[in-house]
Amino acid sequence: MFDKLLRKIKKIIPRHAWNLLWPVYHFLLAWLGNMLYGAPSQRLIVIGVTGTTGKTTSTYLIAKVLRSAGFKVGFTSTAMFSDGDKDWLNDKKMTMPGRFFAFKMLKKMVSNGCQFAIVETTSEGIVQYRHRFINYDTLVFTGLYPEHIESHGSFENYKEAKGMLFAHLKDCKTKYADEHRLVKKVETGLKKLSLNRIKKTIIANADDEHADYFLNFWSEDKILYYVNSTPAIKYPESSVLTTADINITNAGTDFVVKHNQVETAINLQILGGFNIHNAYNAISVGLAHGLSWSQIKVGLEGVTGIPGRLEKIAAGQDFMVMVDYAFEPNAVEKLYDTVKLIPHQKIIHVLGSTGGGRDTSRRAILGKIAGSSADIVIITNEDPYDDDPQLIIDQVSLGAEKSGKEEEVNLFKIMDRRAAIAKAFSLAGSGDVVLITGKGSEQAICLAKGVKEPWDDRTVAREELAKLQK
Repeated sequence: MFDKLLRKIKKIIPRHAWNLLWPVYHFLLAWLGNMLYGAPSQRLIVIGVTGTTGKTTSTYLIAKVLRSAGFKVGFTSTAMFSDGDKDWLNDKKMTMPGRFFAFKMLKKMVSNGCQFAIVETTSEGIVQYRHRFINYDTLVFTGLYPEHIESHGSFENYKEAKGMLFAHLKDCKTKYADEHRLVKKVETGLKKLSLNRIKKTIIANADDEHADYFLNFWSEDKILYYVNSTPAIKYPESSVLTTADINITNAGTDFVVKHNQVETAINLQILGGFNIHNAYNAISVGLAHGLSWSQIKVGLEGVTGIPGRLEKIAAGQDFMVMVDYAFEPNAVEKLYDTVKLIPHQKIIHVLGSTGGGRDTSRRAILGKIAGSSADIVIITNEDPYDDDPQLIIDQVSLGAEKSGKEEEVNLFKIMDRRAAIAKAFSLAGSGDVVLITGKGSEQAICLAKGVKEPWDDRTVAREELAKLQK
């Protein structure tokens, strides 16, 4: 109700006045949401996950590890929401929804008896103050590379937006929890003696060149992990995790974690060597909150798949179908690193690119990567918003053509996304791999004037595969 009222007010305010009022509007909206729902983050151990890549998978793995250890966990992420009692696919087309939704979710987690809340926190959400009035306890930095440049104006602005979240940690009130990790209200110093103080902690991917920027913000504890590089002694007071014996296969990834003279072997059953970093985020959170190595190991090794992330779609066909969220160049390149480990004949790639003011420069780059790596490329509609969908398709196709693909031979431009998926299946033979990227488990295609067409790549893929069996 309040959100609708505020949207109406926004429509009648002149644009120039709105530009001046914008920061105040968002700040007050965050404050109001927190007040309306009784400051719910004060009664949960809150873990914030941010970075350019790996946020959703890290959030999922953290939740699985904590739940495996016996804790009740809620979360908000690009792929899914959970109030602790039930999980459901994100139907908001927004990683960090409006403030009222976020605080409502946190309130529901409290009501459902959750000990932990995991909040995938985006740069767009941060600049709109959606992180304010959320009392974070642990912040996780997954890594950073150029993305959202058009909305932020520059990479430095994007980086600084992320930094606002880490600066916020110093203002977050200390919490105390009982032996079950339930946060308790503390009114006297004597009561504190019987409870566990939740330390404010920063966890960082130390392989990333921007890690130091985030680690230099205040925290009581720091946990650093290295997968691909040699540890640098910059934070002697921190906990440091290193990696050995990495073995990446078409069935998963094995690696050994080294920490304080202890070595623990981990067997991830999810595809992609890049998921080692995501696993370390879950490992680090587990260590920060008192889990044993055996609890962490059991939790991680029990994960066999993540919705819309390298998700295999099987319906009796003799070729492999994989749906993945990868929508920007870095993620698509990592995807191909994984796919090339899988025995295959041809690779057929269905992809597009988004509109709505997103980074237009990546369109041709996406086409070039697909054109260089796949045998057959099919360019289709994704999320055009108010942009011309045919123009987007043509721009992506241009990159594929520069990589040597020829239209109507091994390059196809098909506007209708269902028809594009069906075309890929019709061209697939035994032992081939069909990749469908850009949307993962998203539940809608975003069209002009705010229209959302219900959609799920995984459902459509299953429907089109079923037709082949008839």
